Amino acid sequence: MLQESFFKDKRITVFGLGLNTGGVGTVKFLVERGVREVIVTDIKSREELEPSLQKLAKYKNVTYVLGQHRPENFTHVDMVIKNPVIPWTNEYVKLAEKHGVPVEMDSSIFFALCRVPIIGVTGAKGKTTTATLIAHILEKAGKSVTRVGIGQAGVLGTLGDITPESVVVFELSSWRLSALGRLKKSPHVAVLTNIYPDHLNYYKTMAAYIADKKNIFLFQKQKDILVASFDDVEIRTMAQDAKGILLWFSKGLEVDGDGAWVKDEKIYIRRQGSVQELLPLEHVPFKGEHNMGNIVAAVVATLAYGISPKQIASGIRSFVGLPHRLEYIGEKKGVGYYNDTAATIPEATIAALRSFTEPVILIAGGSDKRLDFGTLAKEILKRSKGLILFKGDATEKLLQALKEALPAGEKERSFEVVESMAKAVELATRGAEPGDIVLLSPGATSFGIFKNEFDRGEQFRKSVSEL
Repeated sequence: MLQESFFKDKRITVFGLGLNTGGVGTVKFLVERGVREVIVTDIKSREELEPSLQKLAKYKNVTYVLGQHRPENFTHVDMVIKNPVIPWTNEYVKLAEKHGVPVEMDSSIFFALCRVPIIGVTGAKGKTTTATLIAHILEKAGKSVTRVGIGQAGVLGTLGDITPESVVVFELSSWRLSALGRLKKSPHVAVLTNIYPDHLNYYKTMAAYIADKKNIFLFQKQKDILVASFDDVEIRTMAQDAKGILLWFSKGLEVDGDGAWVKDEKIYIRRQGSVQELLPLEHVPFKGEHNMGNIVAAVVATLAYGISPKQIASGIRSFVGLPHRLEYIGEKKGVGYYNDTAATIPEATIAALRSFTEPVILIAGGSDKRLDFGTLAKEILKRSKGLILFKGDATEKLLQALKEALPAGEKERSFEVVESMAKAVELATRGAEPGDIVLLSPGATSFGIFKNEFDRGEQFRKSVSEL
């Protein structure tokens, strides 16, 4: 088993620095653990990585190999720590393994070194909101919470924040879960929100994607807990392999056994066979039908951790939602603007559209992850009064799906495709009337025009503020 003492005086390669906080946090962690030399290798240029490099400027024992990868940095080192988005089939990962060099990820190192309970949250969508709400409820109940991997929060950089009294709430992508499969460890409380097709540009098949997701509970012990969606047929099948205690949540069905569900505009819980009302939905302060699943998932997870129903209800009432997730930006001349840039799959955009009764002008599109846009196209034609699209290969697929879904007499209808956020907001605003909603909910990834989905959301916020 990996120990903290392993890192002292070692040479370790960080494979993929990136522009989010994960790579920077990994480098800082290694330097602080006494690593003799950290080799940072990334195919991006120094100019592209400048925001990350600035954060590491004070560290002297870091060697940068940028714009290329050198084989010796994978064969003559003590460990390689790869960026989550780099597949295990990558030629340099294989090269390191061939030479007996261990390849890890921030998640596997964290799980190996963490000595306090971990509540892990995964799902195709909703995991950031669910994890944040769990952490919020725990904090309001007086627990010392360390948030890991939630949104843009780092991983290894948070290890120093943990005390013996801490509980960790860890948002786990399928990529980070792949490393737990190799480590054969799962969190004490695992939360599985939903399964939709996602990252199929990485996984190629749904079976491979689901296999990584299952790692969140596959190595649990009998006293560990899986909190799973009763609404998702795929998850109900997956959960048959759970070894620990199984608890359910649902947006509309009364669950089997203990858990939580929504019925008649109220949240109900069952504990040890006894049913009680937790709180009415009118007391929930954030928007979106899809958030009902996130809420009841958090309810069951915190109940399982020992938080009282009264404390959970209080935590939900004081939770205001998250940036970039159906975030209300403001109103301009009677038009409401909402930032849902974290919607990077079609199902998330469908859920966002269904959250409004007002007329919606949708800003969508971008880069593809080998996903299907047929259902989203039908939903757009049914629920939106206007559509602005960002240029990208996902947009090309969506345009084709829209054409196929249009009535016979409208097949020649055209849609605006733009290459900047400012233009998208300008066109959407021009077509909006008082009482309308302008909704950024792309249903696709951001690469090409934007650095990432957070940059996309911030550009939307800035463009709206400048109207």
